[in-house]
This record gives sequence, structure tokens and C-alpha cells, in this order.
Amino acid sequence: MSGQNGKRGSACVVVLGDLGRSPRMQYHALSLARQASLEVDIIAYGGSEPHIAVLSHPSIHIHTMTQWPKIFQGLPRIFRPIMLLLKPIIQFFMLLWFLCLKIPSPDVFIVQNPPSVPTLVAVRWASLIRNSVFIIDWHNFGYTLLGLSLGRNSRFVSVYRWIENHFGKMADGSLCVTKAMQHELAQNWGINATVLYDQPPEFFHPTSLEEKHKLFFRLDKDLRQPLGSGDCVSGGSLGMGNYELNETLFTTQVGTDIFLKPNRAALVVSSTSWTPDEDFSILLEAAVMYDRRVAAVLNEDDSTNEEFLWKEISDGKQYVYPRLLFIITGKGPEKEKYEEKIRRLHLKRVAFRTMWLSAEDYPLLLGSADLGVCLHTSSSGLDLPMKVVDMFGCGLPACAVSYSCIEELVKVKKNGLLFSTSSELADELMMLFKGFPDGCDALKSLRNGTLEMGSSARWASEWEEHAKPLVSKVLSRNLN
Repeated sequence: MSGQNGKRGSACVVVLGDLGRSPRMQYHALSLARQASLEVDIIAYGGSEPHIAVLSHPSIHIHTMTQWPKIFQGLPRIFRPIMLLLKPIIQFFMLLWFLCLKIPSPDVFIVQNPPSVPTLVAVRWASLIRNSVFIIDWHNFGYTLLGLSLGRNSRFVSVYRWIENHFGKMADGSLCVTKAMQHELAQNWGINATVLYDQPPEFFHPTSLEEKHKLFFRLDKDLRQPLGSGDCVSGGSLGMGNYELNETLFTTQVGTDIFLKPNRAALVVSSTSWTPDEDFSILLEAAVMYDRRVAAVLNEDDSTNEEFLWKEISDGKQYVYPRLLFIITGKGPEKEKYEEKIRRLHLKRVAFRTMWLSAEDYPLLLGSADLGVCLHTSSSGLDLPMKVVDMFGCGLPACAVSYSCIEELVKVKKNGLLFSTSSELADELMMLFKGFPDGCDALKSLRNGTLEMGSSARWASEWEEHAKPLVSKVLSRNLN
């Protein structure tokens, strides 16, 4: 695409958040550079490392803003109203500085929403000053997220919603993540949006056995380190790696051949932001139920010695229900609270690990897992969890919390299952993992369905079909 005066066009991607934790905006930047042949400036906060494909692209330039000082987050609650006013004002002027002075004048701004305040206001002003077009990518509604902490009846939430609505209507174009959100924007906000479903980019794919082995070797120290005093993965001789045989918790290499261990734990991955819109206690309760139900099925009582059980497993004994290792990835405010709860569980057949993975290792972990679990419930009920999209891209079936529009993504009994309570999730874990690893037909069926459904849907083709025409349309309108 060419810009003004026939020169090569340019775009600015705006994220008032950690770029490394904003994958959809990273993918926008890559598509604008690769598929629309635009020079791309990204304005965002630092923090987590973006994907190497973004960092290494010669046409993508990242401009990092200074984070809001953490010292203000610990102030007494009496100062909260002042901070709610002061923070967006400071962010507004910082954004304007970057949008109007730090980068070359772009042909198009693409901004992530939420947050709406002050982002939409600042980008709207910048688009007028720099004679650029302005596209909003609606991930959710900002006022619903604010309502989680302040309550839906707060005056701040009402003002926030008015600003989000008013400046949302001023955009030259809009993208959104679901048909349900498209309908809400059209009916109640007067905004016509194009649905651009989240789809995994090319680096989310099923993991080969060799890639799994190398990944588990890199993560071996973290995987063997329990959150408590010991568990079914680290306890007894299970914690002793045989490095002469190139052995990990899940794989063994003999010569050039790599094998998955027949009595390995089933690997379950859940990615969370550790925030109130994801009730992590559901997963903990389901883990406890799984542990107790398996013991009941096997006629074990509370006196069964866990060290003896772990020694039997270490010696190669297989049970009809496997051990479960939950790897929980992500960063967020409630992480330490739940880690402390995990330490107090003392389960015989379930273990937990919490970690933060690089943008390159995260897809490999998803492709190496046996099942994904998503606890996202959506503050608006209108967005979809990108973490499930990533799981599907790696051929990983998922169990997800049920809410209004989740079936736009999760097709029950084809690529995943839905649950509403911890008991339902425990039932699904029992059903899917019975006979693991070779006799679990229900899990194999879901994996095959996930691979079939995910093979054709990729971010580049979705962007080419839905986003690129909108970008071209608003750009041509601005040039005429």
C-alpha cells in the first residue's frame, strides 16, 4: 500500500499496555509490514519480550513508553479517586508526545481497546493533527473491566463508558473479535465493525517429538521444583533425572531415538493473567476432586502412603488414571495468593508448576501438552480467549469455562469441552484421561478434531480477508 504523495505507506500500532503480552497487536504489526507492505511504528509499554519475528522485522520499529510508577499502586484507598483522574491525564500527554512528535506521520493508526481512556481520546486527537485515519480494534469493552473493580454503578464507570462510546464512534473503521461483539456495537453503540477472529500465526503449530524433548530439557529444573515440600512429579526417585540416558520427566532418548515415557504424567496447560475475571479456584477445586475420585475408584484410603505410591510409579507401574501435572503460565496480581493455596493442597496424583515462558517456548509447550484449560469468563461476555486460539493452533484440545459466546470458538466434542463448575471440570478430566496415554479414546478424538479444524485457519489468511480490505478502504478514503 502506498501512502500520501505516492510514498511507501506507514502505520502506527498503539497499545497502552505491555507489548509482549499483547499478541494480537504484535500480529497486526507483522501483517501490516508483511501483507500491506507498510512501515510500522509500535507505541507501547515495555515489560515482556515481544516475539522474535516482531523484533527482527526491518520495517517494524518499537517505541517504548515509561510505565506508570509502581509506587502509586500502593497508596491508601483514600487517594484512589485522585489517581483515577491523575493517571489518565499523565498518560494522555505522554501518548500525544509519542503520537505527534516521536514518530513520523503515519497514514493509519490502529489502536487496541481496552483500555479506552485515555487511549481513544489521544489517538483521535493525533489523527486530526496528523491527518491520519484511525481504526479501533475492539478486544473487549473497557468500562466492563473497570466495573470489575469499581462496580457497574460507579460514576467513574459511567463516565468511562460515555468516553468509550463517544470516541469509538469517531473512528474511521473498527475491527472486533466476535460476531456477538459486532452485534452489540451495531445495535447499542451505532458502530459498524468488521469481525476479525483471533487466529494463530505460523509459529503456533504441533510440536515434534524432538522439539518436545529439547523443551523439557530446558525446563527440567523448573519442572522438578515443587511448589510445596514434594509432589507426585518431584517426590522420591521421580526427582532424579538420568542425564546419561538423556532423560526428562516425559521423554527418554536412546541413541538417536526419542520415546515418550509410558507412565509419564499427563501434561495440562493453563495460561492465566491471574486477575478477577479468571476464577482460578475452579481449577484448584477440580484438581482436588480428581485426586480424591481416582483414589476412590482404585479403592485407596487416606492411609495409603504417598511416598510408596510415588515409588511404585517411579519404578514403572501404570494406573488406569495418570498423574496430572498442571503448568500455569502467565503473570498477574493474584499469582502469589494462589501459589500459597497450592502449597497447602498435598495431593497424591496432581502437581502444579507456575512459570513465565519466552514467546518462542510458549507455543512449544502448548504443542507438547495433552490438554489445555481456560478459565476466562469475559467481563462483557462478548470477547473470546486468545489463549484457546493459541492452543488450537498447536493442535491442543481445550476445556473452557462456558459463557455467552464461547461456542463461536470451542466446538463441543470436536475441539474441546465446556464446563461451568469445578465438579464438571473434574468429570471431564476423569473421562478424558482414563487409560492414558494409549487408551484414552475421547482425548484422541478431540485432538484429531482440533488438528483438522485448525489446519486451515491462520492469522495471515484471516487478516488478508477481513482486515486488509478495511485498512485499504479507510486509507483510500483519506487520500481522496
